[in-house]
Amino acid sequence: MLQYLLVLVVLAIALYAISAPLLSVRRASAIASDDVRALEAARDSKLQEIRDAEMDMRTGKLSDEDYRAIDGTLRGEAIEILHQLDSISKR
Repeated sequence: MLQYLLVLVVLAIALYAISAPLLSVRRASAIASDDVRALEAARDSKLQEIRDAEMDMRTGKLSDEDYRAIDGTLRGEAIEILHQLDSISKR
């Protein structure tokens, strides 16, 4: 009886050792997928902010000087998000 228990324990350890790397890859893939979705949402939101600022400038709610300052900041943030998306997609 003790021999069967020992065989079962060894099999369980071997199964765990074999499956652990596969499970960690799956977890890493899920985390990366979540990161991509979050960055894509941030990108879409930033692009909408840029469009809103353009509309505010056209309708006279923003002066040209204010628009340039806001637009430069928003585009810089959008570029950073795009760089992050690009670095994730290269992995």
